[in-house]
Amino acid sequence: MTTGNPMVPKTLGPRTLRLVYGTPDAAATAAELHLTSEVDLAHVVMLREQGLLEPDAARKLVSYITRLRHDDFAEVVDLPMPRGLYLAYEGRLSEVLGADVGGRLHTGRSRNDLKATVTALRLRDLVSGLVSEVQRLRAVLLSRAAAHRDAVMPVYTHFQAAMPVTYGYHLLGVALALARDERAIRDAAADLRRCPLGAGAVAGTDLPIEPARTAELLGFEEPPRHAIDAVASRDTALRVLAAAAGAAVTISRLATDLQLWSTAEFGMIRFPDRLIGGSSAMPQKRNAFLLEHLKAKPATAIGAWTAVASAMKSTPFTNTIEVGTEALGGVWPGLAAVEDTVLLAQTVVSGARPCPERMEQRARQGFVTATAVANTLVRAGVPFRTAHSAVAGAVRAAIDDGREELVLSAGPDLPGVSVPSVAEAVEQCRYGGGPGEFDAAFAAARTELVADAAASAQARARLRDARERLARAADEIAAGPGRSDGRHG
Repeated sequence: MTTGNPMVPKTLGPRTLRLVYGTPDAAATAAELHLTSEVDLAHVVMLREQGLLEPDAARKLVSYITRLRHDDFAEVVDLPMPRGLYLAYEGRLSEVLGADVGGRLHTGRSRNDLKATVTALRLRDLVSGLVSEVQRLRAVLLSRAAAHRDAVMPVYTHFQAAMPVTYGYHLLGVALALARDERAIRDAAADLRRCPLGAGAVAGTDLPIEPARTAELLGFEEPPRHAIDAVASRDTALRVLAAAAGAAVTISRLATDLQLWSTAEFGMIRFPDRLIGGSSAMPQKRNAFLLEHLKAKPATAIGAWTAVASAMKSTPFTNTIEVGTEALGGVWPGLAAVEDTVLLAQTVVSGARPCPERMEQRARQGFVTATAVANTLVRAGVPFRTAHSAVAGAVRAAIDDGREELVLSAGPDLPGVSVPSVAEAVEQCRYGGGPGEFDAAFAAARTELVADAAASAQARARLRDARERLARAADEIAAGPGRSDGRHG
């Protein structure tokens, strides 16, 4: 009976190949290979500097990889991939350069630490882009907050008019919440400073590689600290997804407010025609349908986190397909949904137009100055519960009489007090972070945004510098032997 040569690689059937490796399009394949080849270039530079790769082999590898990158990997994207994208790509290197050259690229590393590093690069780029867009949304919110800081309106609790605030004050609160969400995303991504490359398959290597050098060339701050941890863990991606989902949840809550306030019954917000949709059957409809997208999109991120965490749970603490492939497959669409939410929110918030007259009317009809009147009695020496009861009675009387004005008559136990206007009540709430403290809260929020944007710009500049260093080192190797034995900065 013939059993076949066990050393000859077998291939999966077409259907199983599709199920295991998917069917990525040329653009997705090229995008992954750009990240992979960036790691390759850093690895070749390090191998050459460590004397683990001959000058001519290093030159040929760098030159061909650079050419592939320039051509967007046109030679690779349509290749058969019976064992996955990376091995098809590496096979192409050996086919073109010869096994004695192409086969040396993988010296001192594994697909495990390579894949973990590519994941870190991809996640780092996505986090940078997402944080930048959240900062733009914060800027939009602060701009609209400043423009509408005097548009008085009721704030609602339990969907009932509660106290007087302004539309600008409300937007400022959302901006502050998003600042915390952004900080959570950045904190979750903090461990991306450490590069997994060098961890090898699972226990490092006995070859004298220099992981700190590849980390530096790839824009990381530190090499791996522990090989098993480096290839086993994708917890940073899970935390980033959770934090990003939190930002989307914050946005969804604003969307709920805007949708409620834009109904005819409230009439406090209006959207321009470009941001609303009509009905195929009802001519009068003005549907603020973008808000429904904002409310629904966070579900994709929340569902993605649940799927990713479920795929990771109870797996061995080592390199596994469940963690490194299946779980991560949910991270990317989850983060994409959050970024879409942020981008859409920028458009919606900038386009929303408050209706000041209607806002003030709703505030008066909701008797939102009642607490201010009660507190005026407190300042006159009346116990708060007595004042609360008296003002509640005055509100009931106004409602029974069909009046919007609150009138509090003096009595034996009550001094005569004036009822402030809605705007006056807003201004008087100067304690505990109330709307009367708008200027201080706004200034702090703006200062924080400027600092966060500057930090993001510095981080992007550091990555650009690292890529330039890598390009220079690779160019020196490609130029010929004898020029890349030392480190160049």
